Amino acid sequence: MAAVVEMQGITKTYRSGSGARTVEVHALRGVDLTIEQGEYVALMGPSGSGKSTLMHIIGLLDSPSGGSYRLGGRSVEGLSEVELARIRNRRVGFVFQAFFLLPRLTALHNVALPLVYRGVSSAERLKRAKAALESVGLGDRLDHLPSELSGGQKQRVAIARALVQEPDLLLADEPTGNLDSRSSEEILGLFDELHRQGKTIVMVTHEHDVGARAQRIVRLRDGRIADGGHP
Repeated sequence: MAAVVEMQGITKTYRSGSGARTVEVHALRGVDLTIEQGEYVALMGPSGSGKSTLMHIIGLLDSPSGGSYRLGGRSVEGLSEVELARIRNRRVGFVFQAFFLLPRLTALHNVALPLVYRGVSSAERLKRAKAALESVGLGDRLDHLPSELSGGQKQRVAIARALVQEPDLLLADEPTGNLDSRSSEEILGLFDELHRQGKTIVMVTHEHDVGARAQRIVRLRDGRIADGGHP
C-alpha cells in the first residue's frame, strides 16, 4: 500500500503576547505518523492533546513549525499559499461538525461549489454534484435549501461536497458532534461504506464508540502520539 500521509518529527508552536510576556504553546512535539491508502483512522485524545492541530496540518489548513510532511508522496514543505490551496482543493475533502453549508444555495449547488475553483464547466459540476448526492442517499433533496434539511441530511450534503472532488483523503472533524444518536449512526454507517469502497479517512473524535468504528486509533497526549502512529 502507498502512504497517503507521511509525517516525521512534526512540531507546532504557537506564540502569544509580546516582548517579555511572550508565551510559547507547544501544540505538537515531534509527531511521526503514517497513513496508508484505504485506511480508516481515528485521531483521539483529551482536550488540548493536539488532535485538531494535527488534522489541520494533515489537511494543509495550517503549516508545521518543524519536521517533514509528504502528502500523496509529495513534500509540501516550502510551498506557497496558492500551491497549498491548489493541492488542498484537489486532494483533500473536509467534513466538519458545523456543516458549513451556504444557506442560500441548494444542496446541489452547495456540493457543486468546490468544482468552481477547479474550472469545471457548469454542466459537469451539476452532473457530478447530483451523482455525489445520490451516492449519500439524497437524490431526492437536490433542490432543498439547508434550512429545509435535518441535521443528518446537512451532514450528508457536507460529505457529498467533500466527495465530489474525488479526493485522495477525506478528513472528518467530529462529524457526529451536532447530531442525535439515530443520525449519528446513519453518518457513521456512511463512513463505514466509504471505507469499504477504498476511501482513505481520518476522523477526529472524542467519543470512544465513534473511534471504535475506525480501522486504527491514533491516540495523542500532550502533543505526542501515545500509540497507533503506524499501520
